[in-house]
Amino acid sequence: MNRLHSPALYRGMTQPRTRRDVFRLAGLSAAGLALAACGVQGQKAAPPKADAVADYWAGQKKNGKVVFANWPEYMPEDHGPLKKFQQETGISYEYKEVINENTEFFGKADPVLRAGQPLGYDIVVMTNGIQLQHMFELGYAVTLDQSKMTNFQANAAEAYKNRAYDPGNKYTMPFASGFTGIAYNTKYVKDDITSIQAMFDAKYEGRVGMMADAQEIANFGMIALGVDPEKSTEDDWKKAGEKLQAQRDAGIVRKYYNQDYIDALSRGDIWVSMAWSGDVFQRQLAGEPVKFLIPEEGGTIWTDNMLIPKGAANPVDAMMLMDFLYKPEIAAELDEFIQFVTPVPAVQELLREKAASASGDDKKALLDMAESPLMFPTEADYAKLHSYTPLTTAQEQVFNPIFQSVTQA
Repeated sequence: MNRLHSPALYRGMTQPRTRRDVFRLAGLSAAGLALAACGVQGQKAAPPKADAVADYWAGQKKNGKVVFANWPEYMPEDHGPLKKFQQETGISYEYKEVINENTEFFGKADPVLRAGQPLGYDIVVMTNGIQLQHMFELGYAVTLDQSKMTNFQANAAEAYKNRAYDPGNKYTMPFASGFTGIAYNTKYVKDDITSIQAMFDAKYEGRVGMMADAQEIANFGMIALGVDPEKSTEDDWKKAGEKLQAQRDAGIVRKYYNQDYIDALSRGDIWVSMAWSGDVFQRQLAGEPVKFLIPEEGGTIWTDNMLIPKGAANPVDAMMLMDFLYKPEIAAELDEFIQFVTPVPAVQELLREKAASASGDDKKALLDMAESPLMFPTEADYAKLHSYTPLTTAQEQVFNPIFQSVTQA
């Protein structure tokens, strides 16, 4: 195994955001925004009736095949969990790493689904946010069969059940999560940072990194004002935009970063930055002097979610695979490779048990994972985390310019 010397261990350095939308909103051209919103206006699907959902699933059967579309670096190279699924169920699989950005994926999927054609995938993985919301609103996501979610119900953490963006897990089952907080380089910052207000402190003038992603930076602006992004109003957005603009005008921000912030932080170009937990964890394992925290005022949690797209050829097989991934031993195999936050808390003890029988670098790597709050947040951590602001298409047209005017001016 020796994950300390495995390229997979350092994938957060080479493609740290391939599993999340690098430009969920920020930096999109007008054409890109139009593509992302294509077909959304005035075409919301009516909520399916309960009997229609039951009728749909009553008419489905196991077909012995499933096609899984996912992000790069989200499955061990040997496809171990998928092979175990095939051995246990007799269902063959095709696994395709075809999702690189939510906006790009939705832009390609929308015209196909709107035309009533299948995507050719039985499972796709999308991050909570605007594009996932469009999948729900337009009727592009199949309502899940709750009777086929036994492993999920038994083993998923409560934090991953009944999420605000998908109450009752009507459409999705989480695959992996991470969170946005603050990282700082301890070579240059000797203070023990605890507050989000450090991002606005003049003593770090020219040494602060902020994210270019509009939803990410909006959350930080609102959290700094004591506003819950999930319950925010247009007035809250404007006030957050004003605070972020003042931060920019004061020269505190060196740059609005995409995935390259972590390199700038490591080099010392910036000393304090908004950061994604997975990136910092990888750098810590590599021995770099970077520290991560969830500010006392709060941070952001994001989740990559499995869903079944409309027109999927094998929905029963898809449900079986999605639920299979919630077996603790399977979830542990996944998380040992992914090294993000698993929705299955029992994984932590399984990693500890594996570490107990390992030695050398393997043992250290397993213990680092098992004991890291960046992979296994505490209940206190979860209590401080917020999701993104839920937006209708009309609200996007107000929200986007407020924060893009800060990051792109």
